[in-house]
Amino acid sequence: KIQSSPVVRLHVKLQVGASLSPLPTASPPPLQSSPLPTLADLAIPCHAAGRPRAPFRRKVPTSPTASPESRRGLRLSDGRHGSSLPCCPGRPRYGLSILGFVRRRRRLCDRVRARRVRAGAEMKGVSAIPAVAIIPSPLFLWRVKVILFLLWGLCCCKIGWDSVMRMSVDLRDLFLYEAFLYYNPLLLVALMIWLWGVNLWVFAQSSVNYAKVFDLSQTHLSHREIWRCATWLTLVVPTSMTAYLYLYSHGEVSLAASQPVLLYAILLMILLSPFDMFYLSSRFFFLRTMWRIALPLQAITFPDFFMADIFTSMSKVFSDLERSGCRMVHRQVATIAWFEADSICGSHSVAIPLVLVLPYLCRFFQCLRQYKDTKEKTCLLNALKYSTAVPVIFLSALKYHVFPDVWISFYRPLWLISSVVNSLYSFYWDIKRDWDLSILTRIFMFKNPSAWSNLLYGRSWVYTKASMVLAGTPW
Repeated sequence: KIQSSPVVRLHVKLQVGASLSPLPTASPPPLQSSPLPTLADLAIPCHAAGRPRAPFRRKVPTSPTASPESRRGLRLSDGRHGSSLPCCPGRPRYGLSILGFVRRRRRLCDRVRARRVRAGAEMKGVSAIPAVAIIPSPLFLWRVKVILFLLWGLCCCKIGWDSVMRMSVDLRDLFLYEAFLYYNPLLLVALMIWLWGVNLWVFAQSSVNYAKVFDLSQTHLSHREIWRCATWLTLVVPTSMTAYLYLYSHGEVSLAASQPVLLYAILLMILLSPFDMFYLSSRFFFLRTMWRIALPLQAITFPDFFMADIFTSMSKVFSDLERSGCRMVHRQVATIAWFEADSICGSHSVAIPLVLVLPYLCRFFQCLRQYKDTKEKTCLLNALKYSTAVPVIFLSALKYHVFPDVWISFYRPLWLISSVVNSLYSFYWDIKRDWDLSILTRIFMFKNPSAWSNLLYGRSWVYTKASMVLAGTPW
């Protein structure tokens, strides 16, 4: 029975095939007289013992004339045929994952290939370079990118400074103000995108499920993708501004005027593109949220409120965008016609205060919609806060439509009073309602030092709003 056992015959065949030296002439003792072998003596294969097969290394005694691979003791078992080498009992077994088996097999093959290449290079007298050393590390690539970014910034600053110095003194200030007006709002938008990426990174590090809080899809942009978009915008906008300054200073006025027009047109096309490119789902979510903010006829969600609150802080950016777009439409780029009193795109334009007040009006109607849904008086007080910004904006616009004496004697005191009321009310609301003034009072009065943790983790603005939204309670 022992002689006819396939396990014993396989064991004998493997022992004979593993040794490259001829077998001794003396015949081995008969198997009938030997006691029954144990499981460790027979080295039962993995499939016979109920364990998964996997590649492994096995040291095999070889002769001096054996190949380098056999002297190194490398053996590969594919785990698919019964003729593979048996697993040694006592060695660690790998898991049943097919992916792990493929990775270990590939790693073993790469080691064998690298040793062969190194052995061939040593025979030729050339030092072999490991394959891992050919691929640069991520830290090295990041340093190269930073160096290239700094070199690009220095080149833009040098070209822009030389171009400004070539202009005449009387037109230099006006031209710089115009160039600043075209590119300043885009640079502020790029800064906002950078900071939004920082927020997402902090949320991810703090294990905050911001995707559920902001009602984002599963394919939402991560903080790395947000930073990638901000990087491209940071590179494109100063490059266009440098080209604008260089072409205008060298007499190419028409080409200089085309630089901001092309920049705004390309960004608008990317934002409104219906094709599946440049993060279509994220762009669609942004446009849909802007539409919900402009027409707050449905129930207000957390993304609607959050983005509208951000837009109130960017009202000056929207005003500059309106001025830039107006000059591009009326072909006043790279000119000083906009500085005239009767210009349709100058400071006397009626569209400027309308664009400034639009975010506050949207937020005002959102508060009214929240009061209709929740019947909370806090929503009315919040709406009153945004309504105090309307007199400040329109009284500021009257400066360009009334006589200077009337402005100084009557409208300017009203403007100052409305500005003070709006500032104090907004400051009180942010401290008391959003940040909880009682917590800050206990902290600064040293009555409750442990209130720091309550402020940072329990009653902070974002965490409070997020927890209430997740819990389904009205806010």
